[in-house]
Amino acid sequence: MQNLYEVVIEGPEVDTVEKIKRARGKDKEVVRVVEEMKKVEIKAVRGEEWQLEGDLILKERKMYVPKDEELRVEIIQLYYNVPVARYGVKWKMTKLVTRNYW
Repeated sequence: MQNLYEVVIEGPEVDTVEKIKRARGKDKEVVRVVEEMKKVEIKAVRGEEWQLEGDLILKERKMYVPKDEELRVEIIQLYYNVPVARYGVKWKMTKLVTRNYW
Protein backbone atom coordinates (compact mmCIF):
# COMPACT_ATOMS: atom_id res chain seq x y z
CA MET A 1 0.00 0.00 0.00
CA GLN A 2 1.25 3.47 -0.88
CA ASN A 3 0.30 6.66 0.92
CA LEU A 4 0.83 9.95 -0.94
CA TYR A 5 -0.20 12.67 1.49
CA GLU A 6 -3.91 11.92 1.82
CA VAL A 7 -4.09 9.54 -1.15
CA VAL A 8 -4.34 5.86 -0.23
CA ILE A 9 -3.47 3.40 -2.99
CA GLU A 10 -4.02 -0.32 -2.62
CA GLY A 11 -5.16 -3.41 -4.53
CA PRO A 12 -5.69 -2.94 -8.27
CA GLU A 13 -4.98 0.79 -7.96
CA VAL A 14 -1.26 0.05 -7.54
CA ASP A 15 -1.11 -0.96 -11.22
CA THR A 16 -3.11 2.13 -12.13
CA VAL A 17 -0.53 4.35 -10.44
CA GLU A 18 2.19 2.81 -12.61
CA LYS A 19 0.06 3.45 -15.72
CA ILE A 20 -0.41 7.08 -14.65
CA LYS A 21 3.36 7.47 -14.36
CA ARG A 22 3.87 6.03 -17.86
CA ALA A 23 1.02 8.08 -19.39
CA ARG A 24 2.41 11.40 -18.20
CA GLY A 25 4.08 11.87 -21.59
CA LYS A 26 0.65 12.13 -23.24
CA ASP A 27 0.01 15.49 -21.60
CA LYS A 28 2.72 17.67 -23.16
CA GLU A 29 1.96 20.87 -21.25
CA VAL A 30 2.09 19.10 -17.89
CA VAL A 31 5.31 17.33 -18.85
CA ARG A 32 6.88 20.67 -19.76
CA VAL A 33 5.93 22.21 -16.42
CA VAL A 34 7.11 19.16 -14.45
CA GLU A 35 10.46 19.17 -16.24
CA GLU A 36 10.88 22.88 -15.45
CA MET A 37 10.00 22.21 -11.80
CA LYS A 38 12.61 19.46 -11.62
CA LYS A 39 15.30 21.66 -13.21
CA VAL A 40 14.95 24.27 -10.48
CA GLU A 41 14.24 21.66 -7.78
CA ILE A 42 10.77 22.95 -6.93
CA LYS A 43 8.45 20.45 -5.23
CA ALA A 44 5.30 22.61 -5.11
CA VAL A 45 3.73 25.39 -7.17
CA ARG A 46 0.97 27.89 -6.24
CA GLY A 47 1.09 27.12 -2.57
CA GLU A 48 0.71 23.38 -2.60
CA GLU A 49 -1.92 23.20 -5.34
CA TRP A 50 0.52 21.37 -7.69
CA GLN A 51 3.18 19.05 -6.28
CA LEU A 52 5.67 16.47 -7.42
CA GLU A 53 5.79 13.20 -5.53
CA GLY A 54 8.39 11.00 -7.17
CA ASP A 55 7.14 10.35 -10.70
CA LEU A 56 3.60 11.46 -9.89
CA ILE A 57 2.02 14.87 -10.25
CA LEU A 58 -0.42 15.84 -7.50
CA LYS A 59 -3.11 18.48 -7.95
CA GLU A 60 -4.73 19.55 -4.71
CA ARG A 61 -3.21 16.43 -3.06
CA LYS A 62 -4.80 14.07 -5.60
CA MET A 63 -3.05 12.21 -8.41
CA TYR A 64 -3.31 14.11 -11.66
CA VAL A 65 -4.46 11.75 -14.42
CA PRO A 66 -2.96 12.70 -17.79
CA LYS A 67 -5.10 13.18 -20.89
CA ASP A 68 -5.31 9.46 -21.67
CA GLU A 69 -8.92 8.46 -22.35
CA GLU A 70 -8.25 4.73 -21.90
CA LEU A 71 -6.60 5.29 -18.53
CA ARG A 72 -9.39 7.57 -17.32
CA VAL A 73 -12.01 4.95 -18.29
CA GLU A 74 -10.00 2.29 -16.45
CA ILE A 75 -9.99 4.41 -13.29
CA ILE A 76 -13.75 4.89 -13.48
CA GLN A 77 -14.22 1.14 -13.98
CA LEU A 78 -12.22 0.47 -10.80
CA TYR A 79 -15.01 2.14 -8.85
CA TYR A 80 -17.96 1.11 -11.00
CA ASN A 81 -18.29 -2.26 -9.27
CA VAL A 82 -18.04 -0.88 -5.75
CA PRO A 83 -21.41 -1.71 -4.12
CA VAL A 84 -21.95 1.78 -2.73
CA ALA A 85 -21.49 3.24 -6.21
CA ARG A 86 -23.69 0.69 -7.99
CA TYR A 87 -26.80 1.13 -5.91
CA GLY A 88 -26.67 4.86 -5.37
CA VAL A 89 -26.69 7.88 -7.53
CA LYS A 90 -23.84 8.82 -9.89
CA TRP A 91 -22.32 11.29 -7.45
CA LYS A 92 -21.26 8.42 -5.14
CA MET A 93 -19.04 6.93 -7.83
CA THR A 94 -17.73 10.40 -8.70
CA LYS A 95 -16.92 10.98 -5.05
CA LEU A 96 -15.04 7.68 -4.86
CA VAL A 97 -12.99 8.45 -7.98
CA THR A 98 -12.18 12.02 -6.97
CA ARG A 99 -11.06 10.90 -3.53
CA ASN A 100 -7.64 10.01 -5.04
CA TYR A 101 -7.62 11.30 -8.62
CA TRP A 102 -7.75 14.71 -10.28
